[in-house]
Amino acid sequence: MPRRTQSGGRKNRHRPQRYKDVLHGNGGHRANDFRCAGCRLDVSLVAPGTAHRNHCPNCLTSLHVDHRIPGDRASTCHGRMEALSLTVRPDGEWMIIHQCQSCGELSANRIAGDDNMLPLLRLALRPLGAGSIASSALLTTL
Repeated sequence: MPRRTQSGGRKNRHRPQRYKDVLHGNGGHRANDFRCAGCRLDVSLVAPGTAHRNHCPNCLTSLHVDHRIPGDRASTCHGRMEALSLTVRPDGEWMIIHQCQSCGELSANRIAGDDNMLPLLRLALRPLGAGSIASSALLTTL
């Protein structure tokens, strides 16, 4: 369909942009949340079960911001970290193993209480989908 021309009495008016009261500084709109690098979801920093939210509860993607201590935000890489697998502590707590896509470093992060269970179960069951050896090992233990 062809474009309409500006004939017929309509003038080409410039409408000014609306004012947006979004503050991105200290105490502003993004003071207590971040935007996920994977799924672009706005994620709150307050998370049940952990003191330092460091991954998206929807897709489990993280950023490489911590260097040695959780919450120190001292890393210079700032690369995107993909969830590789899960591990379980002796006390039964699940941890996500992330790998940085920029530098390749591995890190273990505690899961939060509001994490989406579907991606967590997909990570937990990923070794079973690797081949017939894993499924036969599972069948022999049952």
